[in-house]
Amino acid sequence: MSDPVFGFDPVHILFAALGGSLLLAYWLPRLIFRRPPSTSAILILCGMLASFIFPDAFSSLDPTTNPEIWERTAEIVVIVVLFATGLRIDDLGGWRLWQPTLGLLAITMPLTIGAVAGLGWALTELTLAGGLLLGAVLAPTDPVLAGDIQVGPPLEGQEHPVRFALTTEAGLNDGLAFPFVYLALHVAAGGFDAATLATWLGWDVIYRIGVGGFLGAAIGWLIGRVLFVFPSWNTLADTGPGVLAMAGVLLCYGLVELAEGYGFVAAFVSGVAVRRAERMHALHRRFHQFSAAVESALTATLLVLLGGVMPALWPQLDWRHAVVGFGLLLVIRPVSGALGLIASKRSLRERGVIAFYGVRGIGSLYYLAYASTHVEFVDEGALWALVAFTIFASTVIHGLTARTAVGLLGPAADRTDDAGEPASPS
Repeated sequence: MSDPVFGFDPVHILFAALGGSLLLAYWLPRLIFRRPPSTSAILILCGMLASFIFPDAFSSLDPTTNPEIWERTAEIVVIVVLFATGLRIDDLGGWRLWQPTLGLLAITMPLTIGAVAGLGWALTELTLAGGLLLGAVLAPTDPVLAGDIQVGPPLEGQEHPVRFALTTEAGLNDGLAFPFVYLALHVAAGGFDAATLATWLGWDVIYRIGVGGFLGAAIGWLIGRVLFVFPSWNTLADTGPGVLAMAGVLLCYGLVELAEGYGFVAAFVSGVAVRRAERMHALHRRFHQFSAAVESALTATLLVLLGGVMPALWPQLDWRHAVVGFGLLLVIRPVSGALGLIASKRSLRERGVIAFYGVRGIGSLYYLAYASTHVEFVDEGALWALVAFTIFASTVIHGLTARTAVGLLGPAADRTDDAGEPASPS
């Protein structure tokens, strides 16, 4: 009988490294801080540490050679959190409440895309297509990592206008950035002329946004009827499990994508529509708890994996990438945010918080992975390195300061999660 042979399967090493990193990231802050800060940056750092200890464990996840796994994982995270974000909005309010959101979408986002694209093209020697893609990828704020500055769970009420603006902006601009990603793909595929511009405006902008919004609302309304109305003597909402939230978002996202609309727009709009079907029903809390659990698990895993592959991307980084990343977070977003809020009636302090807290995260990973699987960019490695660096910088800058900033807005802006602890973006 031969002696047992102990094999070290890279997949099992990855599992062990991932589990250990997750445990360490949530335990370590409690050892150091009485009131732990956001764990997003710590999750990435633990992933980096694991990659140094197990250098081969993350090699198969290199996004420059295997972007598909990043695309699909990030896609699931984003659609779940967008649907859940729509469900969390207790009161849609009126024009004054929505005015900051509309300014952020119509003014801030295009300005951000143009500024990042220009800076990336001029400073880092990206191609025109690469610069445009970088602007589109980094333009949307993230609904996943910004929990500390967004509205709370359903049925809490008294949503602060700053939280409302940041929540609705993140809920909508993840989908509204897609036309600019397609614009970059058009340029990368062979240039951009008048005919291509007309096709882009008619198909990628008008049709796809319109279909996403219309079908999202219609499917959300239909799901609401199924949950709360039929059959009237035994509605599904009374005893239905939280997993129905996943059923709703997958159904909506799949149907809208089949119709060539923007599923991200539809996911958020359908969440809003489902909530309006029976605004005060306890089912929304079950949906929130289930969605939060799925979101937290997948997001934490993705952040550790991002940290694990970052050392492989480091050779592509230099000081110019740092200038672009910090320029976006500390200059471009605050300035473009302030310009988008000029017409707002909010106070100067409130506008300052809204303008500064444009958190970058999982949505950017999805967009870049999506583009990488459709067109081969000359500077793809540099794009991945810059985006990963910017996400990490955002988790540090925004994650460590969000609670302090919200505290400056007064007691009305403060909130806690279901357990009584401050909500965490991760």
